[in-house]
Amino acid sequence: MHIPDGYLSPATCAVTYALALPCWYLAFARVKRLLHTRTVPLLAVFSAFSFVIMMFNLPLPGGTTGHAVGVTIAAIVLGPWAAMVAVSIALLIQAVFFGDGGITTFGANCLNMAVVGSLVGYWTYTLIAGKSSVSAARRVFAAALAGYLAINLAALLTAFEFGIQPMLFSDANGSPLYAPYPLSVAVPAMMLGHITFAGLAELVISGGLVAYLQRSHPELLGRTLPEALAEQAPRSARSLWLGLAGLMILSPLGLLAAGTAWGEWGAEDFANPAARQEILQASANVAPPSAAPQGLERLSSVWQAPIPDYAPSFMHSASFGYILSAVFGCGLILLAFLLISKLQRAKTSADRHER
Repeated sequence: MHIPDGYLSPATCAVTYALALPCWYLAFARVKRLLHTRTVPLLAVFSAFSFVIMMFNLPLPGGTTGHAVGVTIAAIVLGPWAAMVAVSIALLIQAVFFGDGGITTFGANCLNMAVVGSLVGYWTYTLIAGKSSVSAARRVFAAALAGYLAINLAALLTAFEFGIQPMLFSDANGSPLYAPYPLSVAVPAMMLGHITFAGLAELVISGGLVAYLQRSHPELLGRTLPEALAEQAPRSARSLWLGLAGLMILSPLGLLAAGTAWGEWGAEDFANPAARQEILQASANVAPPSAAPQGLERLSSVWQAPIPDYAPSFMHSASFGYILSAVFGCGLILLAFLLISKLQRAKTSADRHER
């Protein structure tokens, strides 16, 4: 679901940024009071969890790959606004440093996964869980269904953004300028894999982690991260960081899935016979254009990530490179949260001094 640069027109990117910006503004406004408390490591760990879990690629029907997002469990524990911030920061680190998702399409990726994913996951969970006790099995079911719905609605929105491109943006000859496949191809191609494997992965992760937290950290499920939780947050965060370290070590399992996620092919792949066959197979046997669409090729080089595809150039082992990328990415996320926290504390202090 990480839309690369070039697959969406500048106009589409502008619209998605315009939709995401007020959500980011509201999210930071709701979360800023927590950014100078001891909950910061807890916010960071769920952001880092989302980053790492998205590195676990899964084989999907059609020879493509997909992944879970981890947005629903973040929304359940942190609340929807903090989850938006956490997942958006994870997506920003992925785009800037690893080329996973584009810079022009960052607004779209955040809108789909961070904004829609957080709101749908949280609302579904709270509706089904109701006022049940923290230890109730109903909460596990609620989390599982919430995760499944959240990732599938995010995937559907992504498919829609892909599918409207050839309808709205084409050259004088009628050839698509950006994403080449219409809704009739994009929606089934995206949704088949998410209704099945990727959706089930999010279902298991969301439900399984709520079941784990019920036993190990029930304080994280009793409320959505108010200041009252600050006392328990450091202890909970330390334990969760240890679990996350284990996931980083296991992250090379994400390399086992062959193929590319649908809609994430590079501009050069449209001229590569093997890649063209993969695109054809994954797109209901509808042939891709003979060359990369003009707009796609032009925008695809907007940003060159320093560590593309989580593969550091100095590492000869793909597995160790993947682990190193996971560690580096999580470190950047923690650093980003600490920096935001420091800036917020400085601003709060300055405001008090002015008064």
